[in-house]
Amino acid sequence: MSQTQPISRQKNSNLTDEQLQVLQSLRASRMILPIGIGLSVVALLLWKQYKPHEFSKIEWTTHTFLWIFAAFVLLVMRHLAFSLRMYILAQGHFSFRKCIELIFIFEFSLCITPTTVGGSAVSLFVMTQEKLSAARTTTIVIYKMVLDTIFFIGTLPILFLIAGPQIIRPGMFHISDMDWRARIFFFSYLGMAAYGTFFFVGLFVHPKWIKQFLVWWTHFPLLSRFQQSAIKLGDEIILASKDMKNLGWKQHIGAFICTWTAWTCKFFLISCLIIGIVNPPMTALREVLLYSRLESMFIIMAFSPSPGGAGFAEFAFGHFLSDFVNIASVALITAFIWRLMSYYAYLAAGAIIVPNWIRKVFMDG
Repeated sequence: MSQTQPISRQKNSNLTDEQLQVLQSLRASRMILPIGIGLSVVALLLWKQYKPHEFSKIEWTTHTFLWIFAAFVLLVMRHLAFSLRMYILAQGHFSFRKCIELIFIFEFSLCITPTTVGGSAVSLFVMTQEKLSAARTTTIVIYKMVLDTIFFIGTLPILFLIAGPQIIRPGMFHISDMDWRARIFFFSYLGMAAYGTFFFVGLFVHPKWIKQFLVWWTHFPLLSRFQQSAIKLGDEIILASKDMKNLGWKQHIGAFICTWTAWTCKFFLISCLIIGIVNPPMTALREVLLYSRLESMFIIMAFSPSPGGAGFAEFAFGHFLSDFVNIASVALITAFIWRLMSYYAYLAAGAIIVPNWIRKVFMDG
């Protein structure tokens, strides 16, 4: 992204080093690493699992393409649902079309950076450059995180009651049947519940307690260098908590419905691909189990250190869904089509949209 270099010398001399670092992270060259990791894993799995007679079992019929098209429709619906959530939380500051563009930028950032780095930092930076107030920007970023966490933390126990321990991995009929997948799942679930509760308390209960808690931790010698960051985060949570009072109950409900719709579309997208390509025998309970398994897989992917879960997603697909896609070669093809639609497509779109956004904001604006 050639536009990135002159930015720091032109309009953005007032940007902090942290903001410039975030801007640098949006360079198109950052696509090389995740694409390399993802395709390398696919190539390795293909080399180890390639069996021509298994590939021949995939029947590319009208049935298959209709279900793939249904998956594409769900991909569009997911993007629109996240865009509508942004529109609701921004309270009219952005047009719906602008929200669609911003979601492309946020998704691109998640594709090229680990989750813990990409999403929040880029969201804060981009919305600030779009002249959204600091309070509203922080509110949107933190509240989105809380809504996503509520969805996962709230729905998985319900799905567990319906389908049992099998929602974690194939063949897990008792909670004591622990393996690496189950251990990572529980660790990730508890981690998500912890930070979700932390920010929920900060937004809705007592933000000053959260700030005091953050600052208290920095009194330990090993954490003292994070004191300024802790103070800043605490102040942002207090600011966001005050701004939350501007949201009415209809906006809260609308934001949650959009969150539920977006994530549900994401999981049913993969279900459509499996039905279309593999066409396994499905009942209502099996569909619930498949949906639940996908939620569990994404809980773990949320903590993947690779950019956008590159490599891990392709590897995990066959391990988590072997009872639905029991042929390794077919599972690999299905996983690749899923990633092509929901991951590489955002990389391609971001490579076009992000440079245009940078030019408009930092050069033309």
